[in-house]
Amino acid sequence: MKKHIIEDAQRCLQCKNPLCESGCPIGTPIKEAIQLLIGSNLNEAGKLLFENNPLSIVCSHICPQENQCEGHCVLGKKGSPVFISAIEGYISDYYLNIHKPATIADKNAPKVALIGSGPAGLAIAFMLCTKYRVTIFEGNDRLGGILRYGIPEFRLPKDIVDRLSDILIKSGVSVRPNTAIGSNLTIDDLFRDGFKAIFMGTGVWRPRKLNIKGESLGHVHFAIEYLRSPDAYRLGKEVSVIGAGNVAMDVARTALRQGAREVTIFCRGGEDAIAAGKSEVQYAKIEGAKIEVLKSPVEITDEGLILVDNEVKINEDGTKSIIPIAGSEKLHPSSSVIIAVSQGPRSVVISSTKGINIKDSGLVAVDEFGHTSRAGVFAGGDVVTGAKTVVEAVVAARKVAKAIEEYLMHNA
Repeated sequence: MKKHIIEDAQRCLQCKNPLCESGCPIGTPIKEAIQLLIGSNLNEAGKLLFENNPLSIVCSHICPQENQCEGHCVLGKKGSPVFISAIEGYISDYYLNIHKPATIADKNAPKVALIGSGPAGLAIAFMLCTKYRVTIFEGNDRLGGILRYGIPEFRLPKDIVDRLSDILIKSGVSVRPNTAIGSNLTIDDLFRDGFKAIFMGTGVWRPRKLNIKGESLGHVHFAIEYLRSPDAYRLGKEVSVIGAGNVAMDVARTALRQGAREVTIFCRGGEDAIAAGKSEVQYAKIEGAKIEVLKSPVEITDEGLILVDNEVKINEDGTKSIIPIAGSEKLHPSSSVIIAVSQGPRSVVISSTKGINIKDSGLVAVDEFGHTSRAGVFAGGDVVTGAKTVVEAVVAARKVAKAIEEYLMHNA
């Protein structure tokens, strides 16, 4: 065991009302897990974390801890907080090595279909597989969704996703890879074949456009597609990234690893408009990316990106408006331009299914428990909320899993 993990665990004050836990969206039982670790009850600590959040090991790698558990640690007010992510990662990694499914669903148990194997789909599979016969329908050749195809290896090692996938299969979950529901098979087909409940966790894989001239040129790419298979791209030496969220930082860091000499990230607003986590911004800068704020793209040319300078105006109600400065347009030479301004859902599942309402944004409309407008069909994760963090997807998955169980009690 690494020395700093023991030392950090021993620094924990075991607060009566641990703020670190209240700062965690899924209420990770940090205090008790650390107590079990120090008491040499590592198996119990791992089980505790896994049962609260089956993607605990994933969250230990990619959660914005500085805004959540570690950001709420009382020791951080005057010094360094407990390095909770490292402790959680160590415990969870160990537990995956020894985890064995407690029970496997009976062959006569009701069948549940999960469309998509991103964070929400994986979490629900873990939560339901001991009681129901779960089948995952995945459009790609391997499980993981955004965890595998949208987050770089340097942030989340793919062997973690492989290990979680193996555990699910050993737990009796069936997997149909390369099966996109909505093209050949439909939700109606699933109901016909005996599935009693269906969960849609298809994520947000349709990149949002800028709707500016030049967006279709050959050296322009969308971030979510680039991150899926960066080796397929030849970006050249001067890369411009439009957007300032975590995806933009991932793109910049990946491009630098792929040989780009100069990577510049452009943000429409000021420093306070950078949506990426503080640590992700720091890593991007350390690795060589430049960040320019108050810049908006107005056109993409063969030579690069034309940007206009912005200024911030404070409105009477205290809100801010971003105003372009007339005549400030300037070309930023770029061998490639990557657009990282969020994603929306693909509509193939919805368009092939009757009775499922969507919002104006194209996201699936659900109630607070994940029920869609069609009986027996549930949805959660990014396809409902838009792009959010993994831990938020797991929080939604826990609510939906309970709703599916309640539904099946009366309709199986």
